[in-house]
Amino acid sequence: MRKDFYSEISANNWKTVLLFVVFFILVLLFGAVFGAYIGNIITGLVIAFIIGVIYSLIMYKSGAKTILSTVKAKPVTKQQDPYLYHTVEGLSIAAGLKNPPKLYMIEEESMNAFATGISPDKSYICVTSGLRKKMNRQELEGVLAHEMGHIKNFDIKVMLLAAVLVGIVILLSDIIFRSFLWGGAGRSRRSNQGGGQAQLILIVIAIVLAILAPIIAQLIKLAISRKREYLADASAVELTRNPSGLASALNKIKNDVDVKVDSANKATAHLFIENPLRHSKRKQLFASLFNTHPPIDKRIGLLEAM
Repeated sequence: MRKDFYSEISANNWKTVLLFVVFFILVLLFGAVFGAYIGNIITGLVIAFIIGVIYSLIMYKSGAKTILSTVKAKPVTKQQDPYLYHTVEGLSIAAGLKNPPKLYMIEEESMNAFATGISPDKSYICVTSGLRKKMNRQELEGVLAHEMGHIKNFDIKVMLLAAVLVGIVILLSDIIFRSFLWGGAGRSRRSNQGGGQAQLILIVIAIVLAILAPIIAQLIKLAISRKREYLADASAVELTRNPSGLASALNKIKNDVDVKVDSANKATAHLFIENPLRHSKRKQLFASLFNTHPPIDKRIGLLEAM
């Protein structure tokens, strides 16, 4: 059955909104439980808010440049690669961007690419030298259009926000553990019998949440990442009107002997067009929940159906 890329974009947008609602509820629940643990729910929510604001400011100020530095990416000028530069400029016009993204390259034989930044006006596209050399013109345009889709759809901000939310949950988890270790026992001794039982139940809930919440938050972040890949694929078709270019590029990446990017890590893996840490297919139960990307065969199938 043939699929319309506008419906793909709409469906994935709604799924991503739903995932973020669940994420925010999780953060608020964590703040409320922490507040109840210290004796004031409002205080717990305020602490969660303050941590979120501070963490967000830090990430927004240095997030994109830190990522580019971490993966050892170097800027590419128009003089160095005029075709790459002009292709990005053309796609920027098609996407309706005021300024084209700045171009960066990683010296890697593997084929991969990613986009980052805080807004379409302050964005970056990074490709590996292997992708630049091994892709033909249609395939390269498809990959660049995919990354332009991430920028056009504000995926770069979405994934930055997801990283911030994961950070908030992990920090709150650490605060609960430290509060329990430093002050829990003393409060329990000062409580009467009924109050002591209630405090014990609350402590158990807080500890369970502190253990599970970071795992749940990471799973939600990865789920958001997988949904945004489908959306960027659909947006690439919208920009190029040529599903076969990106489908061919993904098929070439799929059959690459080594897709691994040496400078990538778990913190940056979700940004790439395909998992840069991939060695072999996982076979264990629930492995798909921990994948940074959707199955590449499914992405190719959807593109070929458009």
